[in-house]
Amino acid sequence: MLQWLRARAHTRPHPRPPPPHPDGPRPRPGEPRRGRAAQGAGARAGSARRLRRRPPVPANTLLSAQVLLCLQPDSPRTGLTRRSSAAHHTMGTPARRKAPLLLLAAVALFFSPAWSLARTPPDTFGPVFEDQPLSLLFPEESTEEKVTLACRARASPPATYRWKMNGTEMKLEPGSRHQLVGGNLVIMNPTKAQDAGVYQCLASNPVGTVISREAILRFGFLQEFSKEERDPVKTYEGWGVMLPCNPPAHYPGLSYRWLLNEFPNFIPTDGRHFVSQTTGNLYIARTNASDLGNYSCLATSHMDFSTKSVFSKFAQLNLAAEDTRLYAPSIKARFPAETYALVGQQVTLECFAFGNPVPRIKWRKVDGSLSPQWATAEPTLQIPSVSFEDEGTYECEAENSKGRDTVQGRIIVQAQPEWLKVISDTEADIGSNLRWGCAAAGKPRPTVRWLRNGESLASQNRVEVLAGDLRFSKLSLEDSGMYQCVAENKHGTIYASAELAVQALPPDFRLNPVRRLIPAARGGEIFILCQPRAAPKATVLWSKGTEILVNGSRYSSPFPSALRNSCSPLILLGAKAPACARGAPVGWPDLLCPCYRVTVTPDGTLIIRNISRSDEGKYTCFAENFMGKANSTGVLSVRDATKITLAPSSADINLGDNLTLQCHASHDPTMDLTFTWTLDDFPINLDKPGGHYRRASAKETVGDLTILNAQLRHGGKYACVAQTVVDSATKEATVLVRGPPGPPGGVVVRGIGDTTVQLSWSRGFDNHSPIAKYTLQARTAPAGKWKQVRTNPANIEGNAETAQVLGLTPWMDYEFRVLASNILGSGEPSGPSSKIRTKEAAPSVAPSGLSGGGGVPGELIINWTPVPREYQNGDGFGYLLSFRRQGSSSWQAARVPGADALHFVYSNDSVRPYTPFEVKIRSYNRRGEGPESLTALVYSAEEEPRVAPAKVWAKGVSSSEMNVTWEPVQQDTNGVLLGYEIRYWKAGDKEAAADRVRTAGLDASARVTGLHPNTKYHVTVRAYNRAGTGPASPPANATTMKPPPQRPPGNISWIFSSSSLSLKWDPVVPLRNESAVTGYKMLYQNDLHPTPTLHLTSKNWIEIAVPEDIGHALVQIRTTGPGGDGVPAEVHIVRNGGTSMMVENLAVCPSAHPGSLLSCSVAVLLVLGYLEL
Repeated sequence: MLQWLRARAHTRPHPRPPPPHPDGPRPRPGEPRRGRAAQGAGARAGSARRLRRRPPVPANTLLSAQVLLCLQPDSPRTGLTRRSSAAHHTMGTPARRKAPLLLLAAVALFFSPAWSLARTPPDTFGPVFEDQPLSLLFPEESTEEKVTLACRARASPPATYRWKMNGTEMKLEPGSRHQLVGGNLVIMNPTKAQDAGVYQCLASNPVGTVISREAILRFGFLQEFSKEERDPVKTYEGWGVMLPCNPPAHYPGLSYRWLLNEFPNFIPTDGRHFVSQTTGNLYIARTNASDLGNYSCLATSHMDFSTKSVFSKFAQLNLAAEDTRLYAPSIKARFPAETYALVGQQVTLECFAFGNPVPRIKWRKVDGSLSPQWATAEPTLQIPSVSFEDEGTYECEAENSKGRDTVQGRIIVQAQPEWLKVISDTEADIGSNLRWGCAAAGKPRPTVRWLRNGESLASQNRVEVLAGDLRFSKLSLEDSGMYQCVAENKHGTIYASAELAVQALPPDFRLNPVRRLIPAARGGEIFILCQPRAAPKATVLWSKGTEILVNGSRYSSPFPSALRNSCSPLILLGAKAPACARGAPVGWPDLLCPCYRVTVTPDGTLIIRNISRSDEGKYTCFAENFMGKANSTGVLSVRDATKITLAPSSADINLGDNLTLQCHASHDPTMDLTFTWTLDDFPINLDKPGGHYRRASAKETVGDLTILNAQLRHGGKYACVAQTVVDSATKEATVLVRGPPGPPGGVVVRGIGDTTVQLSWSRGFDNHSPIAKYTLQARTAPAGKWKQVRTNPANIEGNAETAQVLGLTPWMDYEFRVLASNILGSGEPSGPSSKIRTKEAAPSVAPSGLSGGGGVPGELIINWTPVPREYQNGDGFGYLLSFRRQGSSSWQAARVPGADALHFVYSNDSVRPYTPFEVKIRSYNRRGEGPESLTALVYSAEEEPRVAPAKVWAKGVSSSEMNVTWEPVQQDTNGVLLGYEIRYWKAGDKEAAADRVRTAGLDASARVTGLHPNTKYHVTVRAYNRAGTGPASPPANATTMKPPPQRPPGNISWIFSSSSLSLKWDPVVPLRNESAVTGYKMLYQNDLHPTPTLHLTSKNWIEIAVPEDIGHALVQIRTTGPGGDGVPAEVHIVRNGGTSMMVENLAVCPSAHPGSLLSCSVAVLLVLGYLEL
């Protein structure tokens, strides 16, 4: 046997493995590695985590042994007898049967993991940019002594750095102006002549090289304005004028402002003045005298870290005599015919015109709509972030009362390159093929080129470059490195980087060994995977114990003997047979595996079917490629099969019912059993809170499923799956849920009339119960409520699919929907139909709310309520009025267009005041006239009363009030008398300063309040109606009383008896300027009755009856007299065994209202508390 192995080694020598890649081997294709983000044009390079690189596992000392999937029975090269059938097994001699045992023992020994060595080096990966240089604008006059362009890359081993300027590698020598600090390039004392240009950073390590995006170093400057004096500008006042700025040489662009006479008197931005930010020129649309003066242009440069401003010499503006003529606009500041912009940039269009009057500026988009936030009447149109949708032609219009002027220009939007598809880090097997692709968008369309390790890559030998595609044939280790896809157009360049790692690895099971313990069910099938890590892909061989397993092991071949004897692996692999490979991995082809109990698939998976106890044992996978070999072993353990003993039964239920589906199972007692359920092959979540599914039992062998409140969606095919770790059993049942019909579909409106339409629909699901009838609903757009409509036929049967809708409103927008019903209820409505509008018809409803009145003399005002949209029935809506003087025989007519009109004014000097008119109204539209309303009586405008009230008399009744009486005025024909207006003013004042008060009715007397005490007033009275006030009466005079005493009663004392309360106080003596005291008012409130009572007395004492159970009382006492009521004194009285108490210094609480009893009560209580102490 060993001689045969040696002979095989001599006849098919293995090539010596190539030396390992300096970075070590990579993971197999498809395994996760780090990714790289696109680089350049604003995209920063990045990477995901990297897998640890492993070296090749050293090959075992065992020589290569090649075992065919199918061997000739008597092959002289092997000395082995093929054991694919029982017949061949029994025919072999004992000696020939022992040879395979020795071979397998040797193979198992030499493939043992004890012979393998393993070590893990540190991670190795190519450069990934973390910081790239940015374009920089450096002021020529800056005091900064250096410029720094950043560059930093993450790499293992760490990267080294180089720089290119204008495509040529720079020599960075010690002591020169260009220094390398880390990866950054520092330029000392930069100058435009030597240092302006395009810079790129190159980062390298043993894996490869990547090149950064381009960074442009520019130098900014702003020179001074010319020192020459500027010529004066002269024009006529009222004309427009332009003052040129003529800015000095500069880079980059400037912003502009203008000064008038002195700093900081800047010209304002208004409709008459405009400063162009393109040229710097100042425009004045129409000059006036305030524009005279000296003007200077201020130009400002904004650079990355500095700002500089310069002033021009002043230029004088002189104005000749004013020219008052008006003239049409003339646009002087025009935007270009074509404006190019990049996506995301701000675009500004300028437009300004001369004219008298000052023109108004309007903007519009000729070939589209202008965004509302851009619409402006200002001289500039700004698009903050332009997009492709903004491309088009724009128009500026300048307009005044004398005419208009326009200018048009087109915005053309382009874009820098932007990645649509990028390359990512890839690990590929040696000898395999690889296709990489990248794609970018932009305008103009970007071109794509490729770099390898920073150098241009073109098609050669095994490498093919086709624009965005890069293809490798038969990869070799030399193809490993750093690759970049570069997309560029005239607006920019972007980079996408990735690492290609070509792998050459011996088989290695450390990451994915064969399972140590492989449980399987008796009578079932098992898939044992063999997936070593290897590059290129390893050849796989399986054994059980000492027996090599090939397709058909220990199973009779299904093929005829002639085909069996030929034993061609290609024929066997291509043979077709009944499918029996349930559980095979998704995507496997229909190979020979369905025909054998023991099968080894092309990818090395071992499949055993119809498993029995005799299949238990150790199974070893042997893997080999030109780099080496390895093996991995697992033990197959056979368990009892899982069986469903009680299967679920199909059921038919109604919507909302509950149902339990039974499912019981038996299983191997050494394993756990779980139940899962699916509905139409989708798993059911039994743990969802508030869900409809519950597990009916907690027993391990019972998996019953309960459906609660079944819905239509719960109908379908249910599958109960009883499962252990080695096998499963499934039984199915169908549940039918009957319910109301589903929504009808395809609602279409046809035959549209003014009040009818024809509706058709398609039948929806009946949900297992026949549809009995349909109901139609309609709503008025846009957001009306759905309402049932009348139909023809009135009752729509369940087999109908069309009906006529009746009773609609003409010229109204409608949507329709359909509902189906059966014995279980009404279902969901259909989706709404497309919106339609019924045809127009003449109005069918007369306007309402006919009334009128008011206005000025000679007018008849007629009012009505506008007719709502739903009753207008058509376009061109308006109102027809008919009116005549009451008693007249002829009618006058008026036409009032517009649905929103709500009044009509008829003016004629012949209309007498307050004359009754008979009025009728009807509506019309372009289809005809509607019905006429009932006749209403409307009066013409009133005139002011003509007669003044007589016998006006006024008298002061208190210090702040007076009574006024008069003789009423008789009603006249000028209008309806509404009341009287009283005017009053102080003696010595003018009547124009009089205060006024009106009565609300026709009473012939009134009380005027809020007057000053002891003051003489003049009073007149006038009658008034809706038209105004009539003539004034002769004036009357009245004098108010002196004010009441301002001191409250003092020294109040009281005595409580069983049924009465007696109070006494010192009399109040009025002063000379106060009115006399004619008596006192006492307001009394006890704790049993919250409503106070008023008591009057002409003396300085009073006795009132009180209930015996009163414990507390609140009392207010004040003076009264011709001048009114005085200031109250307030006391809080406590029943104290009939003992009198004297309050010396009562708290005074002024009150304007006798009902205010509780004010100052706290102060009184404090006083009483002190007295009790």
